[in-house]
Amino acid sequence: MERLEYKTTAKLVIQSCDKDLPGVFGHGCVLLLQGIAREHSINRAAKSMGMAYSKAWRIVNEAEGQLGCKLIERDGARGSSLTPAGERAIAAYEELQAEINEVIAARANDLIDTIKE
Repeated sequence: MERLEYKTTAKLVIQSCDKDLPGVFGHGCVLLLQGIAREHSINRAAKSMGMAYSKAWRIVNEAEGQLGCKLIERDGARGSSLTPAGERAIAAYEELQAEINEVIAARANDLIDTIKE
């Protein structure tokens, strides 16, 4: 039988052990933060993702609660920008997600081989 190729994925989600804190820090929040960095506006970033401003604001607020730091800085009429912590959060998330993807990809073939034995 021919050997099939497989694609494996896993999405990293970071959540406080405090059950009273809502939300998570994950892929969607990272995309939103990247949009804020690009657009210099939470409203424009939300619109570019097809998301309501109120939902975007809730995602950011909940992620800040989960991580215990401010991720964006609002500057009135000038819009919004990432804080240094926001920039580090994106970089750290992307690095860890890449490592997870590598591990999963390497292990997936072993798993498939075990199943087929």
